[in-house]
Amino acid sequence: MAEINATVHYGGNGFFVGISPGGQALVMETDSERSSAPTPVELLLLAIGGCMGSDVVDILTKKREHVTDYRIEVHGERRQEAPRIYETIRVHHVLKGPNLSEDAVRHAVELSNAKYCSVAASLRPTAEVSVTIQVVRG
Repeated sequence: MAEINATVHYGGNGFFVGISPGGQALVMETDSERSSAPTPVELLLLAIGGCMGSDVVDILTKKREHVTDYRIEVHGERRQEAPRIYETIRVHHVLKGPNLSEDAVRHAVELSNAKYCSVAASLRPTAEVSVTIQVVRG
């Protein structure tokens, strides 16, 4: 088992600064009304999108599929009572490429969701994670 360490510092006024294992800093806030930085739970949505996106690009590159644009829209629904965990997360992949195979995209997204994306696997015990795709030719 590999251990990974991160550090979070309180910056005051509802702000926290996370330091990743690689030394990169990321500002978070706990005041969602102010909305000047992502909250920790918002970062979970970004993390699953980035994790799946990375997998999908790697898989499609190995399949020699040419992606010219890729957007991942992530929608989450949280419980109203504490702890306010995500109960459902919907990940919609929109990919564009001149001759992009819809079958290749579907396969890459399914592999990421079911096998490779560590973030989805970490969230799945409490959240239902679903994926959809949209392929735009051109």
